[in-house]
Amino acid sequence: MDINSGQSSSARPTGRRRARRTLLVLAVATALAGGLTPAATAGPAHAAGVRVQGGHVELPISGGTATIDPTTLRIDARTDDGRTLRVSDPAADAPGRPGRVTASGRGAQWSYPERGLRARASVEHGRLLVTLTADRDTTLAWPVTGTDPASSALQLPRGEGLSLPVADPFWNSGRARLVGSEEDMASQLTLPAWGYTLGGGRGVSYLAPTDIDTSLGCSSQDGRLRTTAKHIFSGGNATRAYTVAFSLTDGSPVASAVDYRRWLAEHGRLGSLSDKIRANPQTGKLLGAFHAYAWGGDRTAAGIARLKSAGISRLWLGYDADDAPMKSADVAAATKAGYLVGPYDSFANGRDKGPDTPPNSVWPEGVYPSFCVRRADGTPQPGFRQQGCYLSSEAFEQAEKQRHLLADRTRSLVANGASSYFLDVDAAGELFRDHAAGHPMTMARDRANRLARMGRLTDGSYDGTARRTPLVLGSESAGAWANQVLAFDHGSGTPVDGRLWPMENGHFDSAPDQPKDDTAWGGYLPAEAPDTFFKPVRVGDFAPAHRAAVADALKAMYDPAYRVPLYETALHGSLVNVERWELPFGKLPEEKTNRALLAMLYNTPLNFVLSDKDRRDAQNVRELAALQRYFAPLHQAAGTEELTSFDWLTSDRTVQRTVFGDAALTVTANFGAAAHDGLPGGCADATPKGGTPRRLCPADVVS
Repeated sequence: MDINSGQSSSARPTGRRRARRTLLVLAVATALAGGLTPAATAGPAHAAGVRVQGGHVELPISGGTATIDPTTLRIDARTDDGRTLRVSDPAADAPGRPGRVTASGRGAQWSYPERGLRARASVEHGRLLVTLTADRDTTLAWPVTGTDPASSALQLPRGEGLSLPVADPFWNSGRARLVGSEEDMASQLTLPAWGYTLGGGRGVSYLAPTDIDTSLGCSSQDGRLRTTAKHIFSGGNATRAYTVAFSLTDGSPVASAVDYRRWLAEHGRLGSLSDKIRANPQTGKLLGAFHAYAWGGDRTAAGIARLKSAGISRLWLGYDADDAPMKSADVAAATKAGYLVGPYDSFANGRDKGPDTPPNSVWPEGVYPSFCVRRADGTPQPGFRQQGCYLSSEAFEQAEKQRHLLADRTRSLVANGASSYFLDVDAAGELFRDHAAGHPMTMARDRANRLARMGRLTDGSYDGTARRTPLVLGSESAGAWANQVLAFDHGSGTPVDGRLWPMENGHFDSAPDQPKDDTAWGGYLPAEAPDTFFKPVRVGDFAPAHRAAVADALKAMYDPAYRVPLYETALHGSLVNVERWELPFGKLPEEKTNRALLAMLYNTPLNFVLSDKDRRDAQNVRELAALQRYFAPLHQAAGTEELTSFDWLTSDRTVQRTVFGDAALTVTANFGAAAHDGLPGGCADATPKGGTPRRLCPADVVS
């Protein structure tokens, strides 16, 4: 779709533009095939298609030619059809006077002696790659993006993804809380990629493979959104190299995610849900399943029978690993019903045992506080809610072969027959540098340790025996880097607004150690159906002083005019993505229709909480059953497929369409009030390949 015109690409004579075709193709193989002799240049020079002339570096990329000004790191691109695009403005903090530019192999090199930086520009798979390496600790704010006057929309991988018109008044104002923000690419953004639509069927994709110590900041200039990446070059954290990959695209709102999916595939880092199912057939139970956490009697065999009799054919059922976990008979009943069952656990926190200490924060003697992550000043890194400490993955890895701490914990939690496992935090990307003398660790090492231990849960090798017991593994708000070791995640489906936290904890204006100034969300009582999960909350339930902030936060998270499936475009068919577990479907009644339609459009499950002690339990089960019956055949048809197309069918973006695989499933959702092409407002039509459309109008089944 051309965002400037508001027309769907499906209406054009050339046919619908598919997401998988968003990268423009340029036959550069011939130019890149011949490796020419390295040549230092004062005048023109060439190496494998690279040209250095007049102090500028020109490289052939897919769709045109990129030109870098080493003096400032400004990048422009000349497209095949003659357009000039600004790919990046000069670096926000000048890199300094460059040294001599030389061309060699498939790229060009130069240095910035005053800053201790060396630069290399090259081409890989049609992308421009620029790598900067530092010989000292420093920072660089670059690239500076969205500055081309033709820029019309910013694609930001916050949660599932957003496409924001650059001149949108809401997103340029303080109401959206975007301008002035700086989001860490390794933990706060779900993909290390962003993009811009430049109108006229053009766009630019930006990838930052070196996402650790890299962030993306957003500013507003003249009422238009622009972004600036910043990298910290740290010897102690082993982040002295910084790479950014640039691609020309057709401007699709999901083009940057298509580019990133291809980058993962090219580098052997794209997982396959089909392969995971072949390796562990239990994983196949995720297809068609909604997700729910159970309390009270819904953890029991009798509760399972009630869910099954309600028509819920498939379900991932989670429970706290507390003092009353599901018993073997309960797990067996769930397994017989076709459900997956898994405990909630975390390897992240350590605390002294006390009356209020969560069971998963209690470890055998010698772990706490010895395994605490230590900050540069030697003090422990405070743990969740400032209690205890975060535990070092390096300390666990060093101890695991002898003490089997993680293996013993896991074995104890799945002794009831559970075939799934939810490991909180590990894939969320809050990585730590550990300064402890006994277990020093960089953030990259922390990530590698987490991947290793999650991989052991997935393949069953955690057990250390010849008879492996693989688990269907999920984690919290999974960054794309964890896609190969996970079967599902809870959280990356939610584009979290920072105001969600005061909404949940009740501290909008008061300090955390003071009484709450707003109790609308609810707390952790009653024990078998805590209000924080089960109590529905509307904007009008909050204190008058907070309602505008709540309404703006929900607009930033759920307004379908801004939502786009970046995460699904990159990773659908690799893992199953779900919203945050503390935001079950019933928690935000005013968003039910949008959330249900988005789930069907993106082919992603909804999540629920269940308890027979909840006074809305019958309604919860009824809504779960009705929506899951509609969803199950759609997800079974397309859950292992790539999302190949996303389109806006109306200029106001209220009617949207997705295609999965080679038309394995086509879904059209109408988020508006008026009918469009026979589809009523507030409804979705889904058509499996070779089948007939099936319609869902959430208002008919939810309340």
